[in-house]
Amino acid sequence: MTNKETSPAGNGKPKLAIYWAASCGGCEIAILNIGDKILAVDEAFEIVFWPCAADFKYEDVRNYPDHSIDLCLFNGAIRSSENEEMAHLLRQKSKVLVAFGSCAQEGCIPGLSNLTSASDTFRAIYMDNPSIDNPAATLPQTVTTVPEGELHIPVFYNTVRSLDQVVPVEYVIPGCPPEPPQIWAVLEAIVTGAPLPAPGSTVIGASHLAVCHECPLEKHEKTIERFYRPYEITPEPGLCLLEQGLMCMGIATRGGCGALCPRVGMRCEGCYGLLDGVEDQGANMISAIASVVNVGKPGDDEAELERRIGVAMDSIVDPAGTFYRFNMAHSLLHRVKTGNNGDVQNRGSETA
Repeated sequence: MTNKETSPAGNGKPKLAIYWAASCGGCEIAILNIGDKILAVDEAFEIVFWPCAADFKYEDVRNYPDHSIDLCLFNGAIRSSENEEMAHLLRQKSKVLVAFGSCAQEGCIPGLSNLTSASDTFRAIYMDNPSIDNPAATLPQTVTTVPEGELHIPVFYNTVRSLDQVVPVEYVIPGCPPEPPQIWAVLEAIVTGAPLPAPGSTVIGASHLAVCHECPLEKHEKTIERFYRPYEITPEPGLCLLEQGLMCMGIATRGGCGALCPRVGMRCEGCYGLLDGVEDQGANMISAIASVVNVGKPGDDEAELERRIGVAMDSIVDPAGTFYRFNMAHSLLHRVKTGNNGDVQNRGSETA
């Protein structure tokens, strides 16, 4: 624990920081969703940085002694120069840095922009958008001169990265967002001094088994002839969604959420990330799908089997967005190749 001589505010409590980088803000809400236990957090910790909830300044953090923040929950991916600067600053000031939520863990939805480029993204938003009136094709500039002086905004990076691709982290709490009971379990362990696993990008607040292990839906031997988008069918209650042709990612996703989505007839999207020993969640899911597609039997004409397999695979709409919805930035794919001007191309080297 920090003491009065080394802590930011000097009241003897362990210091807690919470930061929001490139994300939707759901992780901040999830923290509040621990209910009245938020009072126990306030009692146990001194919150020294939480810009979403109180008026803290970056300069406050810069003035804190190094390693004076006992615990920092960092949610959000690294999308801009500001995100990266804060990742380095909070790493410098924190004893324990936690990648909190899927965006910080593996890029999450912001990471899907690695399928395009910063320049293409800007064109889509500021020029090709039907709701935008921008005849001069004006794009955001990092520095703009106005009568009062210069305005500076962060640099918008070409590549989205996870937190541990920028700085070392001790722990990861997965989820989009993490579930409140698990948030509290981790905070309670820290408050009470309960032993935690050895640090080093270690996943805590989740299961080591797949979502399927905690899903109550009835499972049989999976034989899938085609896949459906959620709006195309009404799933039969009580039966495995994947067996009904809904692309449920539970078979390739770390559990710990309680299988909340499948329980109410919604497919698992994969937000708790990959399982232990798996290098690429999307590839793991593709492999699982390949083993259960049933379009024929041994001895059938090979050309016809190939055609049927093609039909089944063609029913998977948006494979990248399906298999890499949450983990593109941390996957083996990482991003598409771009040319020297940052535009997407089939061949060429990636720009920064």
